Amino acid sequence: MVDLKYIHHSAFYIKTEGKGILFDPWIDKNAKFNWKEEQIDDILLTHAHGDHLGNAVEIAKEKNIQITTVFETAKYLEKEYGVKTKSIGLGAWISYPWGRAVFLPAFHSNSLPDGSYGGVAASIIIDVDGVRIFHAGDTCLTGEMKTIKELYAPQIALLPIGGTYTMDVEHAAMAAKWLGVKTVIPMHYGTFPEIEADLKKFAQLIAVGNTTCQILDTDSI
Repeated sequence: MVDLKYIHHSAFYIKTEGKGILFDPWIDKNAKFNWKEEQIDDILLTHAHGDHLGNAVEIAKEKNIQITTVFETAKYLEKEYGVKTKSIGLGAWISYPWGRAVFLPAFHSNSLPDGSYGGVAASIIIDVDGVRIFHAGDTCLTGEMKTIKELYAPQIALLPIGGTYTMDVEHAAMAAKWLGVKTVIPMHYGTFPEIEADLKKFAQLIAVGNTTCQILDTDSI
């Protein structure tokens, strides 16, 4: 059984069969998620912007676990912070004790904490306990999502809806249609004034395609 929790912004925690996985763990603003008491085995990082890298280094050091991310970002984190990393490119399944993951394109920038180039930004699909979950990272609407439907058929999509830096609600609704998912969990909205989003409008837009919008409350962790 897969247990998925929305922490904050684009950060999610997934637990299955005693293994824990963190996506983009910027978790400072949600004190209710006590990562020190959680089982965390891997961190998957879409890109190195501060609102996604977040607490990844601190958690990786404390838990003695690796961060999986694109090559340039991984090598920077190794060199600057001494953390364990798994450096990858896009488009191949990576195996883990809990299942597998594939990093795919996201259309977004990726700079490191020092401002240098961090490699390509990514989206991620995990295949765990019979469920495929697509974390879109930060991205615009792209035709790649039609390919993702054809090749990977995810059941759940975690989609940014805040606009300005990513898709807005209208484009994210089309993304849900192209991905063919039945459940969408919106993310990357409301954290800053620039990314306020109309959740009611988003739910109405995706309902046309018989897709469920599941809004997860970060206070329920």
